[in-house]
Amino acid sequence: MNANHPAATLKDARWQRVLARDVSADGEFFYSVSTSGVYCRPSCPSRGAKPEHVAFHSSAEDARRAGFRPCKRCKPDRLAGFVASAEVIRHTIVQSSLGLVLVAASARGACAILFGDDAASLTRDLRERFPAAMLEEDARGLAAIATQISVLIESPATASGLPLDARGTPFQRRVWLALREIEAGRTASYAQIAARIGAPKAARAVARACAANPLAVAIPCHRVVRGDGALSGYRWGVQRKRALLRREAEGCAG
Repeated sequence: MNANHPAATLKDARWQRVLARDVSADGEFFYSVSTSGVYCRPSCPSRGAKPEHVAFHSSAEDARRAGFRPCKRCKPDRLAGFVASAEVIRHTIVQSSLGLVLVAASARGACAILFGDDAASLTRDLRERFPAAMLEEDARGLAAIATQISVLIESPATASGLPLDARGTPFQRRVWLALREIEAGRTASYAQIAARIGAPKAARAVARACAANPLAVAIPCHRVVRGDGALSGYRWGVQRKRALLRREAEGCAG
Protein backbone atom coordinates (compact mmCIF):
# COMPACT_ATOMS: atom_id res chain seq x y z
CA MET A 1 0.00 0.00 0.00
CA ASN A 2 1.37 3.41 -0.95
CA ALA A 3 2.11 5.68 2.00
CA ASN A 4 3.62 9.10 2.59
CA HIS A 5 6.09 9.80 5.38
CA PRO A 6 3.85 10.71 8.36
CA ALA A 7 6.28 13.35 9.58
CA ALA A 8 5.74 15.43 6.45
CA THR A 9 1.98 15.44 6.99
CA LEU A 10 2.26 16.17 10.70
CA LYS A 11 4.42 19.25 9.98
CA ASP A 12 2.00 20.58 7.39
CA ALA A 13 -0.28 23.30 8.80
CA ARG A 14 -3.13 21.92 6.73
CA TRP A 15 -3.11 18.71 8.78
CA GLN A 16 -4.15 20.59 11.93
CA ARG A 17 -7.04 22.16 10.02
CA VAL A 18 -8.13 18.68 8.89
CA LEU A 19 -7.96 17.38 12.48
CA ALA A 20 -10.05 20.37 13.58
CA ARG A 21 -12.51 19.81 10.70
CA ASP A 22 -12.08 23.50 9.96
CA VAL A 23 -15.02 24.63 7.84
CA SER A 24 -13.23 27.87 6.98
CA ALA A 25 -10.59 25.80 5.12
CA ASP A 26 -13.15 24.31 2.75
CA GLY A 27 -12.26 25.37 -0.76
CA GLU A 28 -8.71 26.42 0.17
CA PHE A 29 -7.37 22.89 -0.27
CA PHE A 30 -8.45 19.25 -0.39
CA TYR A 31 -6.93 16.09 1.04
CA SER A 32 -6.92 12.52 -0.26
CA VAL A 33 -6.69 9.20 1.58
CA SER A 34 -4.72 6.48 -0.19
CA THR A 35 -6.43 3.62 1.67
CA SER A 36 -9.93 4.60 0.55
CA GLY A 37 -9.10 6.21 -2.79
CA VAL A 38 -11.21 9.29 -2.06
CA TYR A 39 -10.54 12.98 -1.58
CA CYS A 40 -12.33 15.23 0.90
CA ARG A 41 -12.86 18.78 2.02
CA PRO A 42 -11.02 19.70 5.28
CA SER A 43 -14.25 19.67 7.30
CA CYS A 44 -15.22 16.12 6.27
CA PRO A 45 -16.95 14.41 9.20
CA SER A 46 -15.69 10.95 8.24
CA ARG A 47 -13.44 8.99 10.56
CA GLY A 48 -9.96 10.47 10.61
CA ALA A 49 -7.23 8.99 8.42
CA LYS A 50 -3.69 8.18 9.47
CA PRO A 51 -1.21 10.90 8.42
CA GLU A 52 0.90 8.49 6.35
CA HIS A 53 -2.12 7.87 4.12
CA VAL A 54 -2.94 11.54 3.55
CA ALA A 55 -1.87 13.84 0.71
CA PHE A 56 -2.90 17.45 0.10
CA HIS A 57 -4.17 18.99 -3.14
CA SER A 58 -4.66 22.61 -4.11
CA SER A 59 -7.83 21.85 -6.04
CA ALA A 60 -10.40 19.13 -6.58
CA GLU A 61 -9.14 18.82 -10.14
CA ASP A 62 -5.62 18.04 -8.87
CA ALA A 63 -7.05 15.33 -6.63
CA ARG A 64 -8.98 13.80 -9.52
CA ARG A 65 -5.90 13.84 -11.75
CA ALA A 66 -4.09 11.90 -9.03
CA GLY A 67 -6.73 9.20 -9.34
CA PHE A 68 -8.96 9.96 -6.36
CA ARG A 69 -12.75 10.14 -6.43
CA PRO A 70 -14.90 12.55 -4.42
CA CYS A 71 -15.98 11.46 -0.96
CA LYS A 72 -19.67 10.58 -0.91
CA ARG A 73 -20.07 11.93 2.61
CA CYS A 74 -18.61 15.46 2.36
CA LYS A 75 -19.11 15.86 -1.43
CA PRO A 76 -16.05 18.06 -2.05
CA ASP A 77 -17.16 18.87 -5.62
CA ARG A 78 -20.27 20.57 -4.32
CA LEU A 79 -18.74 23.21 -2.09
CA ALA A 80 -20.72 26.46 -2.02
CA GLY A 81 -19.16 28.82 -4.50
CA PHE A 82 -16.99 26.07 -6.01
CA VAL A 83 -17.70 25.16 -9.60
CA ALA A 84 -15.75 22.28 -11.06
CA SER A 85 -15.46 22.23 -14.83
CA ALA A 86 -17.19 19.10 -16.03
CA GLU A 87 -14.81 16.84 -17.89
CA VAL A 88 -16.26 15.18 -20.98
CA ILE A 89 -15.75 11.42 -21.26
CA ARG A 90 -16.78 10.04 -24.65
CA HIS A 91 -17.82 6.41 -24.80
CA THR A 92 -19.24 3.68 -26.99
CA ILE A 93 -20.02 -0.02 -26.67
CA VAL A 94 -18.93 -2.48 -29.34
CA GLN A 95 -19.25 -6.22 -29.81
CA SER A 96 -16.11 -8.37 -29.64
CA SER A 97 -15.37 -12.08 -29.72
CA LEU A 98 -15.19 -11.92 -25.91
CA GLY A 99 -18.49 -10.12 -25.45
CA LEU A 100 -19.44 -6.48 -25.20
CA VAL A 101 -16.66 -3.94 -24.70
CA LEU A 102 -17.16 -0.41 -23.44
CA VAL A 103 -14.53 1.98 -24.78
CA ALA A 104 -14.19 5.42 -23.21
CA ALA A 105 -11.75 8.24 -23.83
CA SER A 106 -10.87 11.58 -22.29
CA ALA A 107 -8.94 14.35 -23.98
CA ARG A 108 -5.73 12.54 -22.91
CA GLY A 109 -6.49 9.06 -24.25
CA ALA A 110 -8.41 5.87 -23.55
CA CYS A 111 -9.54 5.94 -19.93
CA ALA A 112 -11.70 2.81 -19.80
CA ILE A 113 -11.84 -0.53 -21.62
CA LEU A 114 -14.41 -2.70 -19.88
CA PHE A 115 -15.71 -6.15 -20.78
CA GLY A 116 -19.29 -7.06 -19.98
CA ASP A 117 -22.44 -8.89 -20.98
CA ASP A 118 -24.93 -6.07 -20.43
CA ALA A 119 -24.76 -2.55 -21.90
CA ALA A 120 -26.60 -0.96 -18.97
CA SER A 121 -24.21 -2.47 -16.43
CA LEU A 122 -21.20 -1.29 -18.43
CA THR A 123 -22.53 2.26 -18.59
CA ARG A 124 -23.27 2.19 -14.86
CA ASP A 125 -19.70 1.01 -14.18
CA LEU A 126 -18.36 3.92 -16.24
CA ARG A 127 -20.50 6.40 -14.31
CA GLU A 128 -19.20 5.05 -11.00
CA ARG A 129 -15.62 5.41 -12.20
CA PHE A 130 -16.10 9.00 -13.38
CA PRO A 131 -18.83 10.46 -11.13
CA ALA A 132 -17.91 14.09 -11.83
CA ALA A 133 -17.61 13.76 -15.61
CA MET A 134 -20.12 14.44 -18.34
CA LEU A 135 -20.60 11.20 -20.28
CA GLU A 136 -21.17 11.58 -24.00
CA GLU A 137 -21.96 8.69 -26.34
CA ASP A 138 -19.80 9.02 -29.46
CA ALA A 139 -19.67 5.85 -31.56
CA ARG A 140 -18.44 7.67 -34.67
CA GLY A 141 -15.75 9.70 -32.91
CA LEU A 142 -14.38 6.65 -31.13
CA ALA A 143 -14.52 4.31 -34.12
CA ALA A 144 -10.75 4.37 -34.71
CA ILE A 145 -9.92 3.71 -31.04
CA ALA A 146 -12.55 0.98 -30.85
CA THR A 147 -11.02 -0.70 -33.89
CA GLN A 148 -7.56 -0.64 -32.29
CA ILE A 149 -8.96 -2.23 -29.16
CA SER A 150 -10.80 -4.89 -31.15
CA VAL A 151 -7.51 -5.79 -32.86
CA LEU A 152 -5.80 -5.94 -29.48
CA ILE A 153 -8.48 -8.28 -28.12
CA GLU A 154 -8.05 -10.64 -31.07
CA SER A 155 -4.23 -10.43 -30.95
CA PRO A 156 -3.26 -9.34 -27.41
CA ALA A 157 0.42 -10.00 -28.16
CA THR A 158 0.37 -7.09 -30.62
CA ALA A 159 2.11 -3.94 -29.39
CA SER A 160 -0.32 -1.06 -29.07
CA GLY A 161 0.52 2.61 -29.37
CA LEU A 162 -2.88 3.54 -27.99
CA PRO A 163 -2.59 6.63 -25.73
CA LEU A 164 -3.87 5.81 -22.26
CA ASP A 165 -5.29 7.95 -19.49
CA ALA A 166 -4.92 5.45 -16.65
CA ARG A 167 -6.32 6.97 -13.45
CA GLY A 168 -5.63 5.44 -10.10
CA THR A 169 -3.81 5.94 -6.85
CA PRO A 170 0.00 6.21 -6.98
CA PHE A 171 0.27 2.59 -5.83
CA GLN A 172 -2.17 1.38 -8.46
CA ARG A 173 -0.29 3.21 -11.21
CA ARG A 174 2.97 1.60 -10.10
CA VAL A 175 1.35 -1.81 -10.36
CA TRP A 176 -0.18 -1.04 -13.77
CA LEU A 177 3.17 0.13 -15.10
CA ALA A 178 4.74 -3.14 -13.95
CA LEU A 179 1.97 -5.09 -15.70
CA ARG A 180 2.74 -3.36 -18.98
CA GLU A 181 6.35 -4.48 -18.61
CA ILE A 182 5.40 -8.18 -18.63
CA GLU A 183 6.28 -9.54 -22.05
CA ALA A 184 3.43 -10.86 -24.19
CA GLY A 185 3.14 -14.63 -23.86
CA ARG A 186 4.54 -14.59 -20.32
CA THR A 187 2.92 -14.34 -16.90
CA ALA A 188 3.94 -13.15 -13.45
CA SER A 189 2.57 -13.83 -9.99
CA TYR A 190 1.14 -11.21 -7.66
CA ALA A 191 4.15 -11.70 -5.40
CA GLN A 192 6.56 -11.17 -8.29
CA ILE A 193 4.85 -7.91 -9.23
CA ALA A 194 4.97 -6.80 -5.60
CA ALA A 195 8.71 -7.47 -5.55
CA ARG A 196 9.24 -5.61 -8.83
CA ILE A 197 7.67 -2.43 -7.47
CA GLY A 198 9.65 -2.60 -4.24
CA ALA A 199 6.78 -3.72 -2.01
CA PRO A 200 7.45 -7.46 -1.49
CA LYS A 201 4.81 -7.83 1.24
CA ALA A 202 2.05 -6.21 -0.80
CA ALA A 203 0.89 -9.16 -2.94
CA ARG A 204 -2.71 -8.74 -1.78
CA ALA A 205 -2.62 -5.01 -2.53
CA VAL A 206 -1.26 -5.87 -5.99
CA ALA A 207 -4.23 -8.20 -6.52
CA ARG A 208 -6.60 -5.37 -5.56
CA ALA A 209 -4.82 -3.01 -7.96
CA CYS A 210 -5.24 -5.58 -10.74
CA ALA A 211 -8.96 -5.81 -9.95
CA ALA A 212 -9.21 -1.99 -10.12
CA ASN A 213 -7.56 -1.82 -13.55
CA PRO A 214 -9.83 0.29 -15.81
CA LEU A 215 -8.14 -0.65 -19.09
CA ALA A 216 -8.59 -4.33 -19.92
CA VAL A 217 -6.00 -5.79 -22.31
CA ALA A 218 -4.22 -2.43 -22.77
CA ILE A 219 -3.00 -2.81 -19.17
CA PRO A 220 -2.56 -6.61 -19.23
CA CYS A 221 -3.73 -7.68 -15.78
CA HIS A 222 -4.68 -10.98 -17.46
CA ARG A 223 -0.96 -11.82 -17.40
CA VAL A 224 -0.93 -12.04 -13.59
CA VAL A 225 -1.49 -15.50 -12.10
CA ARG A 226 -1.23 -17.18 -8.71
CA GLY A 227 2.12 -18.32 -7.40
CA ASP A 228 1.33 -21.91 -8.42
CA GLY A 229 0.53 -20.82 -11.98
CA ALA A 230 -3.26 -21.13 -11.64
CA LEU A 231 -5.27 -18.43 -13.38
CA SER A 232 -7.08 -17.27 -10.22
CA GLY A 233 -9.61 -14.45 -10.50
CA TYR A 234 -10.09 -11.90 -13.24
CA ARG A 235 -12.43 -8.93 -12.98
CA TRP A 236 -14.00 -9.78 -16.33
CA GLY A 237 -14.17 -13.55 -15.88
CA VAL A 238 -11.61 -16.36 -15.92
CA GLN A 239 -12.86 -17.56 -19.31
CA ARG A 240 -11.87 -14.24 -20.89
CA LYS A 241 -8.52 -14.39 -19.11
CA ARG A 242 -7.89 -17.91 -20.41
CA ALA A 243 -8.82 -16.85 -23.96
CA LEU A 244 -6.50 -13.83 -23.89
CA LEU A 245 -3.56 -15.88 -22.62
CA ARG A 246 -4.19 -18.54 -25.23
CA ARG A 247 -4.30 -15.95 -28.00
CA GLU A 248 -1.06 -14.40 -26.73
CA ALA A 249 0.67 -17.77 -26.66
CA GLU A 250 -0.47 -18.54 -30.18
CA GLY A 251 0.61 -15.11 -31.41
CA CYS A 252 4.05 -15.40 -29.86
CA ALA A 253 4.47 -18.94 -31.19
CA GLY A 254 3.57 -17.75 -34.67
